Amino acid sequence: MTTRRITRRTFVKAAATAAAVTAAGRAPAFAQGTKLHILRWVDFIPACDVELKKQAADASKLLGAEVQFEFINANDLQSRITASVQSQSGPDIIHMLHNWPHLYENGLLDVSDLADWQGKDQGGFYPQSEAYAKVGGRFLALPHSIVPGLIAYRKSWFDEIGVKTFPKTYDDLRAVGTQLKKKGHPYGQTLGHTFGDAPAWAYPLMWNFGGQETDRSGKTAIDGKGSVEAVKFMTAFWKDACDEGGLAWDDTNNNRAFLGGEICATLNGASIYIAAKRGQEKIKDERGEPLVRDIQHARLPAGPAGSWSYHTAFAHGVMKYTKNPKLAKDFLKWFHGQEAFGRWFEVAEGFSVGATKRWERHPLWTTIDEPMKGFRTAPDNSRTMGYAGPPSAKATEVYSKYVIVDMFAKGAQAARPEDAVKWAAAELKKIYG
Repeated sequence: MTTRRITRRTFVKAAATAAAVTAAGRAPAFAQGTKLHILRWVDFIPACDVELKKQAADASKLLGAEVQFEFINANDLQSRITASVQSQSGPDIIHMLHNWPHLYENGLLDVSDLADWQGKDQGGFYPQSEAYAKVGGRFLALPHSIVPGLIAYRKSWFDEIGVKTFPKTYDDLRAVGTQLKKKGHPYGQTLGHTFGDAPAWAYPLMWNFGGQETDRSGKTAIDGKGSVEAVKFMTAFWKDACDEGGLAWDDTNNNRAFLGGEICATLNGASIYIAAKRGQEKIKDERGEPLVRDIQHARLPAGPAGSWSYHTAFAHGVMKYTKNPKLAKDFLKWFHGQEAFGRWFEVAEGFSVGATKRWERHPLWTTIDEPMKGFRTAPDNSRTMGYAGPPSAKATEVYSKYVIVDMFAKGAQAARPEDAVKWAAAELKKIYG
């Protein structure tokens, strides 16, 4: 990790950014006492939020207004957004996950000018980031980052049963997981109502068996053979290979279970590895060795229809009700710029990657630990919620109501796969019409 300090070179570059903003006609001259309130999730890498607090102080000096971050649990963000839009008051800028800008379209300002600048400045956006932030041809949020999800697994436990590389197919994963569960090392997977790991498992599982939420026209298409086969797999995999307590897990439970030696593998961001590395004096394996030495990562396995993944995209939306739209946009141009974002990116150590492709070329990837290198290009095979149709407010509603996750949870609880899919189809019909 690079320890950040404000050098003369850093300050001059940041000041140059502020000067450019002034030259563009948006001078940082705001009334005394002006505040900018930014609401974000509590990062799984605590040092990232520490860095943002430092950046808030820098931005306050550069912009001539008080910049404040507020951090809350990601699972609470949507309720705060809804309350803020309804009351027309609250944070000026709010962290948007997934395709949320489509759902909150009427509450967000157009930031297409900033997106045009950022895309050109940083090598273009990943398709997922652009599709999620762009609504009706306009960017209603500014793409910031992506948290890729890979499977963290215990190398030594896989080695013990003769498996030297992570299974390439779901069927192989079930077979290997069955052996490991019998040895007391189940696979850990949440199917709970939580923002990240559950949908990041459920959506690709559906796609990789040939299921889809809608067809290309946006008409519901989940009630088909691919979805049924995906649920059939989940039913068997859950019983044979998984920690069955995962139905109640959120995005933190699998981290704790892995770090505690309770599970052999789990779909997750890089936070497990980073926590094990930073806490290696205390986080040990059953032999008393630092657990971090026994962690490797792999992409999701392939199904009959492919090997797609899903990664969590993040953006920042400027709320329409803000009294300081110019200040909000000035801040985002500074905050998403290469200087400020680069400092935060280095602190994240691979947990978060850029929404733009420039960050694949950052020097961090040449020095990072080998098990982390797969995160560099992980976003290159992510589909979007609503597939095969486009992202939409209706697809966001399906996500928010956990319809796809619950379809698999029903299978895990021994519902007939056909019945679980028919239930999901009925729920989608209520939303899509």
